[in-house]
Amino acid sequence: MSRLIVTAVGPATSVQDAGRFGAQRYGLPPSGAMDRLALATANTLAGNPPFTAAIELGPYGATFTAEDGPVRIALAGAARGIKIDDRVLPRNQSATLQPGERLTLGAAREAVFSYLAVEGGISGEAAFGSRSVNARAGLGSPVARPLQSGDRLDVDPATERAEQTIASLPIAPDPIRVVLGPQDDEFGDAVRTFLDGVWTISPTSDRMGYRLEGPLIRHRNGHNIVSDGTVNGSIQVPGNGQPIVLMPDRGTTGGYPKIATVIGPDLGRFAQTPPRRPFRFEAISVAEARQAAIAFAARLADLPARMTAVGQFEVNVAALHSANIAGHAVSAVDAGTWQSEPRPDQRP
Repeated sequence: MSRLIVTAVGPATSVQDAGRFGAQRYGLPPSGAMDRLALATANTLAGNPPFTAAIELGPYGATFTAEDGPVRIALAGAARGIKIDDRVLPRNQSATLQPGERLTLGAAREAVFSYLAVEGGISGEAAFGSRSVNARAGLGSPVARPLQSGDRLDVDPATERAEQTIASLPIAPDPIRVVLGPQDDEFGDAVRTFLDGVWTISPTSDRMGYRLEGPLIRHRNGHNIVSDGTVNGSIQVPGNGQPIVLMPDRGTTGGYPKIATVIGPDLGRFAQTPPRRPFRFEAISVAEARQAAIAFAARLADLPARMTAVGQFEVNVAALHSANIAGHAVSAVDAGTWQSEPRPDQRP
């Protein structure tokens, strides 16, 4: 057994998998990863099933140290600096920490969440079918709270397989797609205000709900309804007219009218939107949402086929020193592109 030691960590860092299902009728939220595609990418690189429990990192940096054996890791999601001791590691690539080596992760850039997967997953006991941490409910494993400095995570020793990499797919800057309802009739002309408005996410948001800042959404008949069920992505509008998008740690019921629901394939992209970055919503039909879900499932299933082994090669340093790099584009691993100085017997 190897261990991954949490040397330093910021808030909003916890163990998450796909979430727990089948217990919402008892009032238990699903929890789970905020960005399922990033979680699946990290796990695929680490050699795991896509929704194996991994470490979800919020916007702040963290440091981990391997102990007792080698640990294979992979990071996907928000861009951030990655170093193993003094070696820089690209994003979306697996790597192996040797005992005593330190993994240092910087603050997130251009997004919010990253996922640190470990080959073989993180050891722990599932609660209601999941290891996802929900601190309010006191659930999760190996600790039912966000990670703290000094935590020791038991993991499997790294195997001998080759390291893997995967090219990042561009993130479309499209509007966040929603299906209107189920109480959009409670808003009248304010539905158009909601769709035409420019929105930002409040810094006070968390895994329970993202508070939106933008135009006021006025109710036609007051802001109280008989409490009914919610889903991930439900957009409630409380009395102050500023919508709240419900996220994985949400309550399972709510008493505010819901103007729309963010579709599942866009929820991870929405979750990765940094505070204060403007965006819009776009209404689509249920049929269009179904097609988007099919395409998203295909994208997840295609992750293993898009991986490639990290190349190993030897560089001829002497020849590279004599290359005319300033004059032409060259490749360090393709001697045919090098412009070497001719030998004396070849000079005119």
